[in-house]
Amino acid sequence: MNQIRAGKNGTRSNYEYFDVVVIGGGPAGATTANELANSGLKVMLLDKAGRIKPCGGAIPPKAIDEFEIPDELLVAKIKKAQIVSPAKNKVDIPIENGFVGMVDRDEFDEWLRNRAEKNGATRKIGSFNFISRNKLENKTVVHYTARRHVSDTKSYPECVLTSYVVGADGANSEVAKQEIKNSSLKKLVFAYHEIIQRPEKASKNYEPNRCDVIYSSKYSPDFYSWVFPHGDTFSIGTGSAQKEFSFKGAISNLKVKHELNGCKVIRREGAPIPLKPLGRWDNGADTLLVGDAAGVVAPSSGEGIYYAMLSGKLAARALTKCVHEQNSDYLKEPRKEFLKLHGKVFFILGLLQGFWYRNDSLRERFVKICEDKDVQYLTFESYMRKEIVKRKRKEKLKIFFKDLAHLFGFAKV
Repeated sequence: MNQIRAGKNGTRSNYEYFDVVVIGGGPAGATTANELANSGLKVMLLDKAGRIKPCGGAIPPKAIDEFEIPDELLVAKIKKAQIVSPAKNKVDIPIENGFVGMVDRDEFDEWLRNRAEKNGATRKIGSFNFISRNKLENKTVVHYTARRHVSDTKSYPECVLTSYVVGADGANSEVAKQEIKNSSLKKLVFAYHEIIQRPEKASKNYEPNRCDVIYSSKYSPDFYSWVFPHGDTFSIGTGSAQKEFSFKGAISNLKVKHELNGCKVIRREGAPIPLKPLGRWDNGADTLLVGDAAGVVAPSSGEGIYYAMLSGKLAARALTKCVHEQNSDYLKEPRKEFLKLHGKVFFILGLLQGFWYRNDSLRERFVKICEDKDVQYLTFESYMRKEIVKRKRKEKLKIFFKDLAHLFGFAKV
């Protein structure tokens, strides 16, 4: 069924019909659309285009394998991380048994959208306006403002009919505000970064295969700052829950400290980042949230790409059943499955951030903990595999008591 004649208040007009309309074309939305198209459903992907989320761009091996990310999209392969404390103590952590891939979100997100389109999704450029219901045909109407091309300055109102809507439109999701009760995200970090041209030569402040994570109130009062390589460019950024914090000032100071202030700025980006999954992702009838709209960004690290794509995959699986069986009860499944897989990790990371990020004294002790080889192994193996690594009980107890020593100030810093 390609066309359904239906309109508001009993009027009739030609609206194209889609089984699912996905609003937002980031990793979550594009993955949802791609999976739905591959399952044989008629899907529309609506994206503003030209909007790039501030992001360090880290892709763990789990994401590369699970979502078949081609090697040419990886602009850098990270072999080690450097953790920097407020007192400028540095801990180098090698990434053994693999690497962390880095992507530029400008190219990466567009590739994901193109993949979905090639696999059968109908791609539209435009901005979501609102949702209404057509009782005549028992369908949902998605109202949006369309453009024919990215560079087109002219826009026009459009409507399509659908059975289900996916809100993949970010932390400030308009879909969530309209359709999901109590959907206001409580825990947010505001992130800002600059993509700048890399220096001609590597130095102690910059290596093309090293990610730097900086813990210091000089650059972030309650989160962390970063310098992440992106091949010919790199991302230098920071995050904070304090809206009044001077993000641009912090990055200017960080560039000076790292002797990067002479590098050409390619672009600047900022956006809120959620740090806790919403209590509900669906409205029980026809709408489901994924990605940042659902709050699936890891606390402490702010990592979101893999979790966004996974939420899209889980959503597509549930929506396929919804369409085939005409049963909206499956809308609850993605959140349940996601928390079953990663809820424990999110809870632990939330506790970690809530305690260790409070002030520079605690951050200093946190970086000291990162010197421990067992901690390094557990941290990076869990990150790479996206699961809590199982080790011997004796080793876990040893790490637990080391953490207690730092927590209560018994360990030397």
